[in-house]
Amino acid sequence: MTDAATLDLDDELKTFGRWDASEAEISDEGLVRYISLENILAPRSKGRHSEKQFYKADVPIAERLLNHMYVAGHRGKKHYITSGRNIGKSEKLWTIIEDAFEQIEEETGENPFQVLVDAIENSAPVEEVVTYQRGGVRARKAVLVSPQRRVDLALRLLAQGSYENRLASSEDAVETLAQEIIKAANGADDVRAVREKERREREAEGAR
Repeated sequence: MTDAATLDLDDELKTFGRWDASEAEISDEGLVRYISLENILAPRSKGRHSEKQFYKADVPIAERLLNHMYVAGHRGKKHYITSGRNIGKSEKLWTIIEDAFEQIEEETGENPFQVLVDAIENSAPVEEVVTYQRGGVRARKAVLVSPQRRVDLALRLLAQGSYENRLASSEDAVETLAQEIIKAANGADDVRAVREKERREREAEGAR
């Protein structure tokens, strides 16, 4: 899958044996503690963080992207588009991410982790609307989104947008994922993640 398994002990650890995730810079200060740019060889942490509060902040961002790709078609409590065929295919999804990162590097000339971080920042809503019941009336209220939820929402929307584009076109999964991340990093309005972020923030503004 990669050359990572052949690394010598003296070699510097890089994700996929190629890219240094730690070189990426996070410009949104609210997300600095919640995007882990740790380099990893394998995509599975095997739950070593699960007993810690806010453990997701310690999971490398590449692995968190992979976890969202498992259920890319699921929205809320309804399976809007099934993605059950993805379940249990860690190696396959990890290969898709690696190939997508390679394409991102070829098209942008940048470290793909930097492009992914920019895409997350452009897809992470700052505010959203919650609904609560007051007496017999349902009310809507604008609230700030926690940093960890912002990252989760951004990754989920990127995975969903990529999956939907894959089903709607003849392009393969690598192409759609790479293009979704690149366009989101550029703030393109035709990307589902960016469009959904703007929609949530408009709703929140109207509910103040």
